[in-house]
Amino acid sequence: MAKGVKTVIVLTVTAVAAFWIYERLPPQYNPFAPLSIDDPPTLVTRYKLRQMANHPEACLALLNQAQKREQLSFRSVADVGGKCPLNDVVRVQSFGDVKLSSSFLASCPLALSSTMFIHQRAVPQALATFGSKLTRVNHLGSYACRNIYNRQDARLSEHATADALDISGFGFANKQQITVLKGWDSDGQSGEYLRSVFENGCPFFGNALGPDYNAAHANHFHLGMRGYGLCR
Repeated sequence: MAKGVKTVIVLTVTAVAAFWIYERLPPQYNPFAPLSIDDPPTLVTRYKLRQMANHPEACLALLNQAQKREQLSFRSVADVGGKCPLNDVVRVQSFGDVKLSSSFLASCPLALSSTMFIHQRAVPQALATFGSKLTRVNHLGSYACRNIYNRQDARLSEHATADALDISGFGFANKQQITVLKGWDSDGQSGEYLRSVFENGCPFFGNALGPDYNAAHANHFHLGMRGYGLCR
């Protein structure tokens, strides 16, 4: 068989296989399907989330979709210069009905991953644990032009690129408030909720660091975009 004929056969088989995958695999397992804000965090979803950093227009389109569905409220902001420049960032104002202690700057991938985390994990877990709706997320900030742990000899923190959010607590419709600092080691519902939300939320981010990681994270969850699934 001629080499050219073999090449045509291989390309044809590959194309047919790709079409079969595209038509039959669920989106969260289909590498060819576009990312949806409803996709569960499979390995394929996590890959697609990482790719959003290279496709700002596609990422922004997903944020706009979330905003139309009232899962997110945000606005685009001007690029930031200086030592820690920011490009294609947004200011997250709320996660729909879930309010924030304050708005925060976020890279588009962080805003997208955080929206998916809140609505796919934090919201349903609140109903399962407390029988009450999640209404508020308290945080310690996102963007900060500094090195890791403020060490002079360390590399720039994820916060220096608005690629990390530090969540410190949650509030619910029943007026209950819980904090990572006081609730993490609790044997009651507060501890159950915090540990479940953290562990099940890890796959939406490149890294997730909590109180068990070190003393510096005793009072918050660090949810960042670097890495490939570190969860501690």
